Amino acid sequence: MDASTSPHGYIHRKDDYLVRLRRIEGQARGLQRMVEEEQYCIDILTQVAAMTKALQSVSLGLLDEHLSHCVADAVAAGGDEADAKLKEASAAIARLVRS
Repeated sequence: MDASTSPHGYIHRKDDYLVRLRRIEGQARGLQRMVEEEQYCIDILTQVAAMTKALQSVSLGLLDEHLSHCVADAVAAGGDEADAKLKEASAAIARLVRS
């Protein structure tokens, strides 16, 4: 299955992801405001941690969708595409673990 012609695994939850990302965008604006207003460091760090957790949640959701849809389909088809999708997923997991 070609990634350019097949729907991505997250498509059925696209609106949920967009809502969550817009909320994260609002958190980022709130952090900017907190710094502009010279609020207490610990309060800012607490909000950074909350935003980081929210981004991690989105990342894990997308990764789960990718594994259960894109990777599973490629593995079922076999061949070079399966190897490529598994390597790609492994690299994505490594990036998430390092972040």
